[in-house]
Amino acid sequence: MAAVLPLTGVIRPYAWGSRTSIAELQGRPAPTEAPEAELWLGAHPGDPSTVTGADGPVSLAALIADDPKGQLGAEVVNEFGPRLPYLMKILAAEAPLSLQAHPDADHARQAFAVQEADPAAPRNYTDAWHKPEVLVALTPFEALCGFRPPQRSADALEALGITRLAPVVAALRRGPSGLADAVRTLLTWPADDRTALIGEVLAAGTSPLATSLARHYPGDPGVLVALLLHHVRLAPGEAIWMPAGNLHAYLEGTGVEIMAASDNVLRGGLTPKRVDVDELLRVLRFEVLENPVLPATEVAPGVQTWPVPVREFALYRVQLGPSTPPRPLPGEGPRIVVGTAGDVFVAEAVDGTPVEVTPGTAAYVPAETGPATVAGVGEVFVATAAV
Repeated sequence: MAAVLPLTGVIRPYAWGSRTSIAELQGRPAPTEAPEAELWLGAHPGDPSTVTGADGPVSLAALIADDPKGQLGAEVVNEFGPRLPYLMKILAAEAPLSLQAHPDADHARQAFAVQEADPAAPRNYTDAWHKPEVLVALTPFEALCGFRPPQRSADALEALGITRLAPVVAALRRGPSGLADAVRTLLTWPADDRTALIGEVLAAGTSPLATSLARHYPGDPGVLVALLLHHVRLAPGEAIWMPAGNLHAYLEGTGVEIMAASDNVLRGGLTPKRVDVDELLRVLRFEVLENPVLPATEVAPGVQTWPVPVREFALYRVQLGPSTPPRPLPGEGPRIVVGTAGDVFVAEAVDGTPVEVTPGTAAYVPAETGPATVAGVGEVFVATAAV
């Protein structure tokens, strides 16, 4: 299978997902019966996509396993082994996701090995890989991303007038060196006092963010930790970058997400799922993120990318107008192309049979296919490895 192939992703129905966004993108009836949170496009073992060739549908993971070098290219296999090193998603949040961070590569490898060697160890890790990620907004998108300057956070907490928060304020007044103490104090606040404390915060009436989060997660200390982070509002086409150790949470909106192919998540709050505060604190980087918004770089007319210092993935946005001639598909190696607007066709550069990509549908380009082209009128996002 060396041609461009139609690719069908898997929708994950997490409770925080939207009943309209992905369905409307794909032109299906909405609202859906269950929330649709993420459309997975890739070969992650948790939910591999399906590609359709002359012999019918087959799992992309199985296709890669049968011919790693043909599907991925020698460079990808040499660096990452016989696995697609990235996972692409359409993410649609109607309610806040968990307050979370991801380990760096060394910590993930070592912690997973320790966990696998001890059946009694806490099950914090699903694999031995890191999970840096980029999200590009398709709609107005809200997120918490990275620590803001501690003095600003101290001012905001002090303005609440809650005496019991004085130790947290004092820690923040020490600057970045006090962030760890502030976060630990909030996340380990006595369970029998959390609801009362958050009630006092809401009664102060100075934080719409806390009020919104508490509606979804009453009594959760993550409501207070959120006040230490940048509250980012993205316009469509703007992006944020979540490197290892960056505390973040998506709040609302739809976007294209690309990440290293891992499912390692350490949660600290805003979730009914497992929370391991000690392990989260081990992976967090207690440093100020000056600007969470990741600027785009134009690499060709109508083609943008968001450079980040990882080799597992690169992401491109290609916009095609009525007078745009067919153009080379950006990237090399194994590529996944997902439509977000219009009607676009992806084909081998020489005598290829085009695959139509409409909003919410996708195509897969194996490494052995070589150069490909994209034509039509619309917008697609292209995922590829950055090796």
